[in-house]
Amino acid sequence: MIPFQRFLDEQREPVFRFLVASVGRDAADDCFQETFLAAMKAYPKLRANSNPRAWVMTIAHNKALDHHRARARRAIPVEEVPEVASYDAAPRDEATWARVHALPPKQRAAVLLRYAGDLTHAEVAVAIGCSEEAARRSAHEGLKKLREEMTTTS
Repeated sequence: MIPFQRFLDEQREPVFRFLVASVGRDAADDCFQETFLAAMKAYPKLRANSNPRAWVMTIAHNKALDHHRARARRAIPVEEVPEVASYDAAPRDEATWARVHALPPKQRAAVLLRYAGDLTHAEVAVAIGCSEEAARRSAHEGLKKLREEMTTTS
């Protein structure tokens, strides 16, 4: 098994790209840290024949789900904030990302892991806990739905 630092160096870019696509730029840093802290704790127990990329993407996917659940439980501010908030620039294609985030959870995870995480369908299947065919079908259905929505609005 390779040293953890080398593993982190090899996996950091696809994991971060997946997290930015999944939870947004602001929350991606926190999810990234939580992902690799969890991975560091569990890394010694990783089996030699495991796929390390699919394994860490599974952890990242779970951290993204935790983020979405926590965000849903947060209090909603009811009064105006007196100071002017600053935000990062909006994503270039905010409407497309909004459609991706509106997909059903399995389809959204399959599309993001496949195209933002750059995983194979087999690796996506491991990450979301289903068969390869189900992962392929979820990604296909998600893309089909996105195409339908984007062609009807244009």
